[in-house]
Amino acid sequence: MSRNRCDGLLARVDFPLYTLQTLTNRHVIVAGGGGASNTGVHNGFEIFELSHNGTRFVAEEVMRHETGPNVVMTCAVRNLQNRTYLTAGQESHCQLYKINMKMVDAAEMRRGSFRAENGLVRRRRRTVSENDNISKTDRNSNTMEKRISFEIRPCDSVQTDFSDDPLLRVVRVSHNGKLMATGGFDTKVRVWSFPKMELLYVLEGHSKELDDLDFSPCDKQLVSIGKDGQALVWSMTGAREPLLKITCQPPNGNKYLFRRCRFGMVEDREGEHRMFSIANPLSRSGRQRGLLQAWDSAGRLVRVRAAGEALSALAVRDDGRYVGVGTMYSGSVDIYVAFSLQRVLHVKNAHMMFVTGLEFLPVRGRGPGLHSRSDAALLSISVDNCLCVHSLPPRSTVPAWVAIILIVFVLFCTFSLCSYLGI
Repeated sequence: MSRNRCDGLLARVDFPLYTLQTLTNRHVIVAGGGGASNTGVHNGFEIFELSHNGTRFVAEEVMRHETGPNVVMTCAVRNLQNRTYLTAGQESHCQLYKINMKMVDAAEMRRGSFRAENGLVRRRRRTVSENDNISKTDRNSNTMEKRISFEIRPCDSVQTDFSDDPLLRVVRVSHNGKLMATGGFDTKVRVWSFPKMELLYVLEGHSKELDDLDFSPCDKQLVSIGKDGQALVWSMTGAREPLLKITCQPPNGNKYLFRRCRFGMVEDREGEHRMFSIANPLSRSGRQRGLLQAWDSAGRLVRVRAAGEALSALAVRDDGRYVGVGTMYSGSVDIYVAFSLQRVLHVKNAHMMFVTGLEFLPVRGRGPGLHSRSDAALLSISVDNCLCVHSLPPRSTVPAWVAIILIVFVLFCTFSLCSYLGI
């Protein structure tokens, strides 16, 4: 086990993980499962609360909700009018859940005296490695504070894919919480009202199954990508034809297919956004090198960076400052500066298998943030059942007094050299 992987391990669950979302600035929900086959592998969600003990990030299990025979392949979370909604892709259907939050005594949660919706009493437990220690002072200080507990209640369910072998591949909810978009094997993008989940219209433009969807930060546009090699940008103001049709533009002329897409804010430019995508070569011969690409609002390619291997996951931080990618074969994770696509962190072999999901800890999210020494923190999951965190160290700066001393020293050396040479 590499040093990076050991340092980043937050939790292990007993089922493969396919999707994750942040619920608050301190809570994350992961989901997956083994499917309907009788393998003994569970399907469902787990919620973890994150904290930082001054040395590293720590995760504690809050609750678990099992979904019976239905594996969860994709999910989306949206806070709307003081209510939290969770949408989950389960085979051909999209299941809506309400997540009820309440403040309870921390000691009560540790005793396990709270109850999950499925009736299973879940004892709050630590899920990090045994060598992670919390000081006695921290433990005593937690006994009097209030903590958030969660209850997941199933609500409506709608069929979202109507192919011969239906499967919902991706679900996304708009930032204002009014729209939901779904895509799957039948190649169609369906737009629904949210949270009523009433079908509004169908967007047809792809010829093969959908891989990803995302709403722009202002919710005026929706991007969809499919295995037909296209990224289509749709207007959410009523037009039924795509505004833009984008194809991958690799530098070497080989054919590439988009894999994931995400919109992101342009840092320090209010209202402006940029689209990021990852793409992999269509040919499977030789060593595959994926691409990370940045596009402007007009669909023009702005930046491109080649990765060492094929890519599988993509995330953009909520302030638009950083982009994270996960790899297909080595399970590695990288963080890039969004503006320049300069790589600032590489975690080799973060997982034992391909990365299935990434999510940055939010800086503008709900509730108090985590206090840590890192400039950014990226969560990652994989089918190796692990939830990991990867911290970007803060950018080092030279104190002013050190800079002044260096300047004086350089001037002194220059004056001495000039005097010695008689200049």
